[in-house]
Amino acid sequence: MSLTETQDGPLPSTSFAGASGECGTPWWKGAAIYQIYPRSFQDSNGDGVGDLAGITRRLHHVARLGVDAIWISPFFTSPMRDFGYDVADYCGVDPIFGTLADFDALVAHAHALGLKVIIDQVYAHTSDLHPWFAESRSDRGNPRADWYVWHDPKEDGTPPCNWQSVFGGPAWTWDARRRQYYMHTFLKEQPQLNMHNPAVQDAVLGAARFWLERGVDGFRLDALNHAMHDPLLRDNPPAPADGRVRTRPFDFQLKTYSQSHPDMTGFVERLRTLCDQFGAVHTVAEIGGDHPQADRRAYTAGDHRLNSAYGFDFLYAPALTADFVAGTLQRWELAPHETGGWPSWAFENHDAPRAVSRWGPSDPRQRDLFARVKMALLMALRGNVILFQGEELGLGQDEIPFEQLQDPEAIANWPLTLSRDGARTPLPWDDAPLGGFTAGTPWLPLSSGNLARAVAVQESDPASLLHFTRELLAMRKGHPALRHGPLTDCKAEGALLSFERAQGGQRLRCLFNLSPDPIALSEPLTGEVLLAVNGATPSTLPTYGALWISL
Repeated sequence: MSLTETQDGPLPSTSFAGASGECGTPWWKGAAIYQIYPRSFQDSNGDGVGDLAGITRRLHHVARLGVDAIWISPFFTSPMRDFGYDVADYCGVDPIFGTLADFDALVAHAHALGLKVIIDQVYAHTSDLHPWFAESRSDRGNPRADWYVWHDPKEDGTPPCNWQSVFGGPAWTWDARRRQYYMHTFLKEQPQLNMHNPAVQDAVLGAARFWLERGVDGFRLDALNHAMHDPLLRDNPPAPADGRVRTRPFDFQLKTYSQSHPDMTGFVERLRTLCDQFGAVHTVAEIGGDHPQADRRAYTAGDHRLNSAYGFDFLYAPALTADFVAGTLQRWELAPHETGGWPSWAFENHDAPRAVSRWGPSDPRQRDLFARVKMALLMALRGNVILFQGEELGLGQDEIPFEQLQDPEAIANWPLTLSRDGARTPLPWDDAPLGGFTAGTPWLPLSSGNLARAVAVQESDPASLLHFTRELLAMRKGHPALRHGPLTDCKAEGALLSFERAQGGQRLRCLFNLSPDPIALSEPLTGEVLLAVNGATPSTLPTYGALWISL
């Protein structure tokens, strides 16, 4: 039995808080959430693809980290054109991942380990193989004819408006059955649900209820601001050039009418009402786009909408600089008269390149130092923090040759779009050729560089990033200022980022050197050093050094 199997090792000493933490604070407020991409976490049956039983087998590793919850990416019935984000049955488990009984066993085991369970909900679209779409496309008079976004062509036969899909090409595909176009923001195999239709809202809320009744503790809401369109189908205006390379037609437009419809907040309130019937259920929206802050504010405002939201601020940022971090954090801070605005933060996920490869130096020794300061920064932020599987190991972005690509976006836009597959490669549990992930042929290859960072390798090294991550999570959970307190006095001075966190009688100063060049502080800091990263002292922040000081 390896160190990552379910029997081994003590759990963190911090006890599970149940529905609420100290002083009645909801369990999710300030939570650390671990994202599991099920295809790549653990294969239990040798077919080369991870599954629900594999997640259950390895959950002890996640619990030992000291996180509060897991978020499991889609495992629903799907033809896997977009690897589960094309749902063919909202209430079914795809056979490649197992059965509903496997899911129930996973939830029970997670709860026994003190972990909450969050799952994806995809409300913007379904698979074109979903029975709803089969009925909707059959003719214009069926009961579900208006469950998707259909429209006649223009007089010249072209699509009804100029909207473009995220993955390339028009957001409209002709269907000969209805002799109309249907809308799809992503792949043509992902037809857009008409979320303006109350019957569609009822149907997806029924799916949410199905999973709530099976014991899930929250939902991550995929591409939520893409889920409603402008019913007038007005053309999007062109986007002004901003210096970035445009790899898709989608990049040439402002998405003024194809997303972020204001009526979406009404559905958000309906979803929150349902979740409130089940107690302390956590809801977090994924909000994409070039200017996501308005939607994040709107979807989380007051006490009757979502608990939190996150965007791609860090996920696609080309560099981690003090100025960029300070600006991003300040955009989330609310004016005194505003409500809501509890953020969630992620530096990595299944859609974005690994952060140590995207932001870190090329020198492997400095990259290890960078991984530590990056993790210390994430754990010091106000809001919820989301760790992507393998981030606790410092995994790098893998290079996948074209002939082994699985990602439809990367295949369609090769070679200018960076493959999402490079962050989705299997999690290495040991340094054997297949990483302990599978007994078969893995669906994506494992690299030698990431095998050298395997869980078993880092378990045996007390100085590893894995052990450091556990220490940070324990400190975050043990200090109310870090978990719940406001973030104030945020400053960027060259490569030096600093801010304060405070709660009750506790006040912390957090400083980060986001560069390879040492920084001498103008005045040595006074107070108790809670954390010193990479040899930092109260007077000097060395290469990628950081300090947490109790004032």
